[in-house]
Amino acid sequence: MSGPAQEFWSVSATKILQHLGASPEGLTSEAARRALSQHGLNLLKPRKKSTATLLFLSQFKSPIIIILIFAAILALALQDHTNGLIIVGIVLVSGLVGFFQERGAVNAVDRLLAIVQVKVTALRDENPTEVSLEEIVPGDVVLLNAGDMIAGDCLVLESKDLFVDEATLTGETYPVEKSPGTVAPETPLGKRTNAIFMGTHVVSGTAKALVVRTGTNTEFGKISEHVRLRSPETEFEHGIRRFGYLLMEVTLILVIAIFAVNAYLQRPILESFLFSLALAVGLTPQLLPAIISINLAHGARRMALKKVIVKRLDSIENFGSMNVLCSDKTGTLTMGKIELRSALDVEGNDSERVLQFGYINALYETGFTNPIDAAIRAHTQFDLSAYRKLDEVPYDFVRKRLTIVVSHEGKYLMITKGALDNLLSVCSFAENRAGEIVTLASVREQILQRFDALSHDGFRTLGIAYKNLETVSVITKDDEADLTFLGFLVLFDPPKPGVAETISSLKKLGVSLKIVTGDNRLVAGDVSRQVGLPSASVMTGRELHEVSDEALRKRINEVDILAEVEPNQKERVILALKKAGNVVGYMGDGINDASALHAADVGISVDSAADVAKEAAHIVLLEKDLGVLVDGVAEGRKTFANTLKYVFMATSANFGNMFSMAGASLLLPFLPLVPQQILFMNLLTDFPEMAIATDRVDRELVEKPRRWNMKFIRNFMITFGLLSSVFDYLTFGALFFLVHSTRAQFRTGWFLESVVSAALIVLIVRTRRPFFRSAPGKYLTLATIVIVLVTLVLPFTPLGGLFGFVPLPASFLLLMGGIVALYALGAEVTKSVFYRKIRY
Repeated sequence: MSGPAQEFWSVSATKILQHLGASPEGLTSEAARRALSQHGLNLLKPRKKSTATLLFLSQFKSPIIIILIFAAILALALQDHTNGLIIVGIVLVSGLVGFFQERGAVNAVDRLLAIVQVKVTALRDENPTEVSLEEIVPGDVVLLNAGDMIAGDCLVLESKDLFVDEATLTGETYPVEKSPGTVAPETPLGKRTNAIFMGTHVVSGTAKALVVRTGTNTEFGKISEHVRLRSPETEFEHGIRRFGYLLMEVTLILVIAIFAVNAYLQRPILESFLFSLALAVGLTPQLLPAIISINLAHGARRMALKKVIVKRLDSIENFGSMNVLCSDKTGTLTMGKIELRSALDVEGNDSERVLQFGYINALYETGFTNPIDAAIRAHTQFDLSAYRKLDEVPYDFVRKRLTIVVSHEGKYLMITKGALDNLLSVCSFAENRAGEIVTLASVREQILQRFDALSHDGFRTLGIAYKNLETVSVITKDDEADLTFLGFLVLFDPPKPGVAETISSLKKLGVSLKIVTGDNRLVAGDVSRQVGLPSASVMTGRELHEVSDEALRKRINEVDILAEVEPNQKERVILALKKAGNVVGYMGDGINDASALHAADVGISVDSAADVAKEAAHIVLLEKDLGVLVDGVAEGRKTFANTLKYVFMATSANFGNMFSMAGASLLLPFLPLVPQQILFMNLLTDFPEMAIATDRVDRELVEKPRRWNMKFIRNFMITFGLLSSVFDYLTFGALFFLVHSTRAQFRTGWFLESVVSAALIVLIVRTRRPFFRSAPGKYLTLATIVIVLVTLVLPFTPLGGLFGFVPLPASFLLLMGGIVALYALGAEVTKSVFYRKIRY
């Protein structure tokens, strides 16, 4: 970007507006469309394109599939048209199945994500309009409030007590005040007080700002271009990758060995090559990416019905694996509808003066919207027509105070409200019931005792203090000194009905709840008792300051409540829990929760949260309710369980069949199946597995969190693969020695046994229970029945003849049926023994 916009902080707003063809009233809809076409979407990295063509082509990106297509083309070139066309057709059908299933999953997820998009208020056609953050363009004029994300690099046009958190860009801990004006071109980033930048967020105040840069042209975009950090690999992705490596090693060794031996036996090179590749396709669960996408998307849809929107699909697995949930109490454990119960003076008496001062402070506050000030304003209204607001020092999470200055009858009055400890630290005096000013030291113990008593009864208590000023123009944090303590504002937020039962339900799911709150330990302790945590262990923010990271890691699992916690301590708590071996969820909706949401394995927010919190979260709840979360955890575990079912299926009958075929090809005078028959068998056995996302999940698989376990999967693969091979070789022996089948009959018989047994084994390995005590989902049942019927009818059809299959005598069919029945019985017995000896 060139011209005035290059160093826009040093140029007047008028020139920047002219350069961008904009006005202080924003853009017209048509101008915004043109700008979007010119500058593109406001994204730091291009959105992954998921067009139908690319999605279809992605079904064939596996190296094995590409080689197989090449081999089929080679067969066509060598005049083997039938086999070449059959192979191409099977690969194409398999790709189409994956494409239609995955396209449905992608579309469903896109619709769900649209529900929780971050919106920005921009002036379009001179009216405030909600616009998706990614559609903001240079020239847009945006209206900002506390909690809003900055949509681009902007020039401040108007502001009122605007403070911005720029820690992501500058590392500056404290919010920076911003106001209109110009600064020198060489001014460093952290000192550009008239500019606000993408990736930061408003802490307090309001503003009207002109968007100058978007996307990769922003300061944040330049950093992301240089660094190009990838999101950390989730445990789910790590598990899939390790599983892929395991299969790749087995497949590579087997295929090379089989091809070499067949070539040594002087069998046709092309047929041996195609046979080896077909084995590789059979061994490789090429539908695994599609199955995972379908499973996760189906899980996301089910969770959406429970009012849980998943922003990042692979977080579903972490959601199901979560064993610790950290949550604030306000609005989650409590009603979130704060009421002002009373206003008390130093001696504990009801005080109209304390109530009025609290009302003035709450009424004139212009920082972020919060339920405390709303409760104070709603309790009693005072006539403040004689008052005029002069200045404000907004609340921040370090000071934990809010100061307002007003003029009244020629006098200047500063009123400060805040957390008691933080407020007393800037007070030197106190006003008693008679209106006398005394030293704070003389009544400090009395104040603290009353505060403890109120807190122990479950009340949230704030302090009110004031100072008379001689003159005033602008005040800062430094002016908060030598105040006179006036009294208490006593607030109450009752626990939600049924929250104790919800916490109990979480505990039954293996999820322990930890309350992380800025409230004092007595209030937090009282709430915890009311919600069913009677003997909770408490750690305060002060203790967190004093304990080392290693000591915290050892102690953190025993702590139930973290009270009086500062915002920057929340992330430390999350990291300590993760280092202690937990999968941690963090539920937050405030401006100060973003870092903790990023740090958690599962960041959970709500649709009404501050933009910065909603953007940082992996999962967004449409209701701030732990009950919704319980349903979401259960759905997450069902999704993970169904994904593992496919893995177990792919490592049982399929693996056994391929191993058996590899061995048989060395023992028999002919190939047990020709390549196109292997591919067709693989396609048929995939169909029931496509329905696994809709399968029912046994209760015991939802009761506790589970994680990837490669040792367990490897043991499962070896055990059930060998079992499958035993019955395959029994089939070979029966066909070859018992009924003396022809080559075509042998291939037909083994094809029928393989497909039918693979379809039925799905119903056995999908559950730990005896299969007749765990009903499969209706779609899985239907798919299994259809595939079994198609397989039995196939040899009697022209299509069967095309594949080289022939009708079998009734005696052959009965023999194959007996072997399948024995295999099913053997699998059931083996499963029972396996799960008794190996726990997962």
